[in-house]
Order: sequence, then C-alpha cells, then structure tokens
Amino acid sequence: METAMSKAVITITDAEFETEVLKAEQPVLVYFWASWCGPCQLMSPLINSAATKYSDRLKVVKMEIDPNPLTVKQYQVEGVPALRLFQGQEVLISTEGVIGKDKLLELLDTHLNNN
Repeated sequence: METAMSKAVITITDAEFETEVLKAEQPVLVYFWASWCGPCQLMSPLINSAATKYSDRLKVVKMEIDPNPLTVKQYQVEGVPALRLFQGQEVLISTEGVIGKDKLLELLDTHLNNN
C-alpha cells in the first residue's frame, strides 16, 4: 500500500547523494534548484506532480545548489532549474532551464517505459 511519504520529493545534500541516488534500486530524478531562482518556483509543482505520477517506478529528490557544491560541480550543473535522471551511476537525462510539463513527462516516459 502506498503512503503519502512514498510520493514525496526528498531533499538531499552532497553527503546523501551517493546513497540516495547512485545506489538507489530504481531510477532517480534529481532536481537542482536555488532559493533565489524565480524559474525554480515555476518548476517545483511540476516536480511534485512527477513524483506522484511516477511514484511506483521513480524516486524524485531535490538538491539546493548553493549548500551542495560537490554534486553540482561533479554533474556540471551550470544553471537552475536543472534536472538529471540517474539509473545507477549513469545520467540518462540532463536538462537545464525551465521545461514544460509535457516535455518532462515525455522525457520520463521515454526512459521509464524501457525498464
């Protein structure tokens, strides 16, 4: 039975990245954002809705860029909002800037339906 918790977007830090993302059993969508980023405010509801829609086959985490420079540098996040879809150590999707709901769902459907 699903709980509301399983659909929540989890906030992580550099220290948790390996465990929460790279060692996760299912694909993980990482949403990079910043408190000062206006476009990030537009993307947040979309990320939450993706977490709910794909809760059975996708883990969604968010990471604020300013307090987490190691991961930001490692995955070359140059602008926010940014998304990275991981399957294990591999990055399947990499986007920067605001994308619409249709585009996000299309990207996720493409990768998640192949599993």
